Amino acid sequence: MRAVEPTGDELLQMLSTLANPHRLRVVAALFRERNYVSRMARELGISRPLLQVHLRKLEAAGLVSARLELSEDGKAMKFYEVNQFVYTLTPEAIAAAAVTLTAPGAVERDNEEGP
Repeated sequence: MRAVEPTGDELLQMLSTLANPHRLRVVAALFRERNYVSRMARELGISRPLLQVHLRKLEAAGLVSARLELSEDGKAMKFYEVNQFVYTLTPEAIAAAAVTLTAPGAVERDNEEGP
């Protein structure tokens, strides 16, 4: 796996996405094993709708991915798994990412809905 230098917007999205304890726990749980929403919600002790909100944000940031599969009884189940990623956060990496940021405040406005 090769470390890819993110753009400023990608770095902000990744950091803001992970700046939530529920999402950190989701990534940790998916690192251990891929899972589906109902079981993961039970294991993490949060509601399915709240978990789905966090999974959508993680997926938009490219940190997790999902795939529909059929269970033995023919029921469609959406399994999530963590995507492998490596970010080296150094002052140099931040400086390089900063020059690629879009207009000031653009990312903050996109994320105003909160964690």
